Amino acid sequence: MSNVQSMLVEPDVLSRVLARGRSTGAEFSEVFVEDKRSTSAGLDDGKIEQVSSGRDRGAGIRVVKGDTTGFAHTSDLSEKGLLAAAEAAAAAASRGGGGVNSVTLGAVTRHPVNTVEKWPDEVTKREKVAILQRVDVAARAVHKAIVQVSAGYGDSRKRILIANSDGVLATDEQVRTLLRVSAVASGDGGMQTGFQSLGHTIGFEVFDQNDVEELARAAAQQAVTKLSARPAPSGSLPVVIKHGSGGVLFHEACGHGLEADIISKGASVYKDKRGELVASPLVTLIDDGTMTAEWGAIGVDDEGHPSQRNVLIQDGVLTDYMWDYLRARKEGRRQSGNGRRQSYQHLPMVRMTNTFVLNGPHDPDAIVRDTKNGVYVAKLGGGQVDTASGDFVFGMTEAYLIENGEITEPLRDGNLIGNGPQVLRDIDLLGNDFAMGNPGTCGKDGQGVPVGDGQPTLRVKSLTIGGTAA
Repeated sequence: MSNVQSMLVEPDVLSRVLARGRSTGAEFSEVFVEDKRSTSAGLDDGKIEQVSSGRDRGAGIRVVKGDTTGFAHTSDLSEKGLLAAAEAAAAAASRGGGGVNSVTLGAVTRHPVNTVEKWPDEVTKREKVAILQRVDVAARAVHKAIVQVSAGYGDSRKRILIANSDGVLATDEQVRTLLRVSAVASGDGGMQTGFQSLGHTIGFEVFDQNDVEELARAAAQQAVTKLSARPAPSGSLPVVIKHGSGGVLFHEACGHGLEADIISKGASVYKDKRGELVASPLVTLIDDGTMTAEWGAIGVDDEGHPSQRNVLIQDGVLTDYMWDYLRARKEGRRQSGNGRRQSYQHLPMVRMTNTFVLNGPHDPDAIVRDTKNGVYVAKLGGGQVDTASGDFVFGMTEAYLIENGEITEPLRDGNLIGNGPQVLRDIDLLGNDFAMGNPGTCGKDGQGVPVGDGQPTLRVKSLTIGGTAA
């Protein structure tokens, strides 16, 4: 990844803006500047529906005085515009008087998470559209039952700058390239959908390194296979989750509960559990923003702290939470590189990056053979989680019966119903075939940020299946 060659705002201007933010006696001020270019294209029913490009540019100013935070944002990056936003943020944080505070800025070294060979914004729209057309042809060729193919392409190139009154001056340049494909098959059992996606924090070379036709064929084959699916069973059964497909379970069912702002609100089942056994001793859970080229990789977080690898659960024992600036300062802890925001128009909060479970000792095929009767989940869908209790519901978008230790018939969509802490304790077999899953967007308090997740094949000894079989 190339370094940001020119400052989005000059350091002397940043110093004056930060000082203006603290002029009413606030103890902390921060400037977050963003310049983002993006392109998207969509295909539906063989036709290119839209190709669009956009640019978002602006700054958010945060001022903290005691327990009060003032925030203002502006699209005017002139010194006048930034000073006006700083005054507004300072006024929101405090109506009292105070002196002028000067600050000397020192550069922060970003963690190098990847390199870019083909900058997406330098690739023609024709080349991007051609990717979608290749996907459409490949998916339709799988089977005559495929009646519809939809695909979406997206890329972004974002430059950010963060400066604060602690002397931090950090920059990053983040590039993401994404492809999604959905295929619909029609048969006697109605219509079924298959979905696959591909996304990395690298440039257009992602399509040289990955087979987009194979991605399309996988989505189409998933849809065709589901045409012959039988209703999913109901009740409690052992569940084997394929590698890479169940990381979202850990992201939702326990990851959010390990975010320090959720902890501080008393809204997490993991509050005051550090040092306690909260999972099977097989489980080590990591959040890692340094993970090269993965969807949640960042050089620095959106508060200017270098990304890092954080061990959250070690051999089943809860070791730490994820921290942003405000929560770390209040608790006397070090930041963990998890302060993230959707854009310059938003305040940062504690967010995950790439969250995953490390490899275990077991052969994945042996895990299936050891399961006499159960359900094999090849792909999980979306879900809902109550962080205070850990209770969750997740959709199974691709699943199969396990009968006498073998994967047999496909199942129609059903739900996995359970409790996050209980699932962590009930993992009794953990494979050695770790894989990351599909790129995702994590929503929290109205903000979305890119995240990744993953895990090896694993077995939960008992989960409730919400199916329709009698």
